[in-house]
Amino acid sequence: MSTETTTATVEDLHPQTSSTASQMQEPLRRRLPDERKAIVHHFSVGGHEGYLMVGLYEDGQPGEIFIRMAKEGSTIAGLMDSLGIAISLALQYRVPLRVLCQKFSHTRFEPSGWTGFKEIEYAKSIMDYIGRYLSLKFLPREVSSSGPGEEIRILEAVPATAESSENNGSNGDGPACKSCGAIMSNNGSGYRCENCGSTSGDLQ
Repeated sequence: MSTETTTATVEDLHPQTSSTASQMQEPLRRRLPDERKAIVHHFSVGGHEGYLMVGLYEDGQPGEIFIRMAKEGSTIAGLMDSLGIAISLALQYRVPLRVLCQKFSHTRFEPSGWTGFKEIEYAKSIMDYIGRYLSLKFLPREVSSSGPGEEIRILEAVPATAESSENNGSNGDGPACKSCGAIMSNNGSGYRCENCGSTSGDLQ
């Protein structure tokens, strides 16, 4: 047996195994075609307006997003640009849209407020609005209406309901607060928000 044969490398003996291992280490990126369809959606969260542009694959699924805020400073504009890039790369590297929507939905920070969009009447943040809009637009209804986001919303309403029940026997079943979006509770003569203290006037 020659010296060349005895000093063969693992790659020489198992070229297919080495190639497969190399491919497994490299994530596969699904790029969008150079010419693609897109959806442009105008939104407003608490008076802060912007545009959400969603680039689509041939099968109609989202592959990139751009977020442009109107009349906002460089800080918010930069954050929204960065968020759009992060979501786009996640989608192209095959992170399920369902997972992204569940993580973004119901996150709370300013700006927040009423939207004027009947499917998402109140948004707790711009990120919350984007996550819920993408879920409504591209996920099956049974998927878009479930997940951690819904659980967070329910848990946030529990303390107000419990406190209201102790004070006046009410079950906390009331309208949404126009100031913060939380569920208001019956305080005898009207509704009161346990989250921000706002009242809604006399009961009808």
